[in-house]
Amino acid sequence: MAKSSYSKVDEYGFERPDNFNYEAYDEFMSKYMRILTRRSLRWNTIKDSSYGKSNTLKRFIRKGIPSDRRVAVWMSTSGANKLREESPYTYQELKKKISNKGLIDTIQIDLPRTFPDNIYFTNHEHLPQQLFNVLATFAHQNTEVGYCQGLNYIAGLLLLATKSEEASFWLLKTLVEKILPKYYIPSMSGLLTDLDVLNVLIQKSEPAIHQHIQNIGMPWALGTTKWFICLYSEVLPTETVLRIWDCLFYEGSKILLRVAITLIKIHKPLILQTSELSELIACFRNMRSHENVINCHQFMTDVFKLPGSFSSNLDKLRRKHQK
Repeated sequence: MAKSSYSKVDEYGFERPDNFNYEAYDEFMSKYMRILTRRSLRWNTIKDSSYGKSNTLKRFIRKGIPSDRRVAVWMSTSGANKLREESPYTYQELKKKISNKGLIDTIQIDLPRTFPDNIYFTNHEHLPQQLFNVLATFAHQNTEVGYCQGLNYIAGLLLLATKSEEASFWLLKTLVEKILPKYYIPSMSGLLTDLDVLNVLIQKSEPAIHQHIQNIGMPWALGTTKWFICLYSEVLPTETVLRIWDCLFYEGSKILLRVAITLIKIHKPLILQTSELSELIACFRNMRSHENVINCHQFMTDVFKLPGSFSSNLDKLRRKHQK
């Protein structure tokens, strides 16, 4: 199909990059629409009240949550509903506590930088205001984390996906405080630990890649920090990110490592072709156009296949490399 047959903007309001692989996208969508229809029919067999932990639900989530069920499933499986129910304050009450001028100014500086290629953030006042509300409310009630760059992208995509300011707040709070408790504190100890764990896992599963990266001299933090901090938003295609988040909310932070390993494995030939630091960094920053990344359904299949099994050793590795 010709490139001109596609809108320059995707369904979430993001402008497609100039190097967008339209041919691969066309081939993917011709199959994916049928998959979505089939999965939606399967999800109709699950009642809204049946979002507790089960092998059936895990299997369904790995194959993708229909967009009309995403908010309910995320809120239930992540623990965000429980967090909201146990909170002594409602979101509206917490929002009224916004008062710290320093925090307000810092967040307002980042608002225009959040998804500048998204028409909903650049052409409307409503969504940036909602983004400010979510970020400022969170920063005021979590004084240990407050606000750090990266949270704006997460909250922004939560708003686009849920279309709910309140749900976005509770999901953000759950991510930062429960699922990734040490990623966003000032020391970022959880993030630094997982970067070391990634190094070990790549050394074991892809020694040639590991040695190549060592020879060039790229620190893992330089190539992958944005992946982890932004939870792949602003890094991978939107639908692929949402499929990753489907599993992240249910299965936890190990999904971030699985995705990182999968990205590195499917880009192995390109990584090994690089000969200097700038080329290697560019390779890591431009992994969104691979046909197996655009095809989010195939990508998520790879995420649970290519890295192999490491879950049983993950806690041990994290304790060993704990910062």
